[in-house]
Amino acid sequence: MRLAVFIEPQLGASYDDQLRIAQHAEELGFEAFFRSDHFLTMGSNSGVPGPTDSWATLAAIAVQTSRIRLGTLLTSATFRFPGLLAITVAQVDQMSHGRVELGLGAGWFEAEHTAYGVPFPPVRERFERLEEQLAIVTGLWTTPDGERFSFQGKHYELTDSPALPKPTQSPRPPVIVGGHGKRRTPELAARFADEFNVPFGTVEGTGEAYARVREACAAAGREAPVFSAAQTIAVGRTEAEARERADAIGRQPPLFGTPTQVAEQIGRFAEVGATRMFLQVLDLSDLDHLDVIQHDLAPLLP
Repeated sequence: MRLAVFIEPQLGASYDDQLRIAQHAEELGFEAFFRSDHFLTMGSNSGVPGPTDSWATLAAIAVQTSRIRLGTLLTSATFRFPGLLAITVAQVDQMSHGRVELGLGAGWFEAEHTAYGVPFPPVRERFERLEEQLAIVTGLWTTPDGERFSFQGKHYELTDSPALPKPTQSPRPPVIVGGHGKRRTPELAARFADEFNVPFGTVEGTGEAYARVREACAAAGREAPVFSAAQTIAVGRTEAEARERADAIGRQPPLFGTPTQVAEQIGRFAEVGATRMFLQVLDLSDLDHLDVIQHDLAPLLP
């Protein structure tokens, strides 16, 4: 099982907080460091010191790390124009020497849009925009050198683009599509995704979502992508230590307990097809949590 550290900085984290987690994760040998792409906290906490832009943050972390992969789970298609998003992510891929992954979704949290003046169209339009953005971003990245890229869609039009800059990874950085949708999401995953992620679902629901993507891929005549899942974690060397971590974040998360107990919980996701877990750590002051995951939990995983 491949492991990525996943954080939610909108809950309250400075750039230095995020860099500290990313660098410690790299030192420990984690495969990847991912962050959410949100501008407002969900819930009652204030989110102080305030939001940080995901790709500005990852650009800076890219030049202050050397090995760990970096990405978003998930960048919202409502936040950025697709041509400019392609430029930004390609540049961060260059800055990281080819360590970037782009998770791209339709967006769902209306309050953060109204709080910062970002249009929030109806769900149908959001998925239409996501589809066009996936086509544009991947199209720009994979246009051969010296050729031009044009696109005519319902929401976006690109004319005679030089399709620059190119990312370092060839043919392009991995693209992650995720969600629980039963029709549009599997179709988009079958067309564009290198990885399909189910965030915060039950084992049964996660397996059903993977099955829908497998079916959509078979219909499209392609192999299924990598399957992954995201879950909040609180693991301790002892049950008491795990409980302290759960108390620190105000709840008992789905992945909870001693390393042996959490390994069994993650193993159930492996049984339905997950090969990578995004472990959401919410207490960014607790670096020892990462040590427990990597040293005590990871060796027990399939």
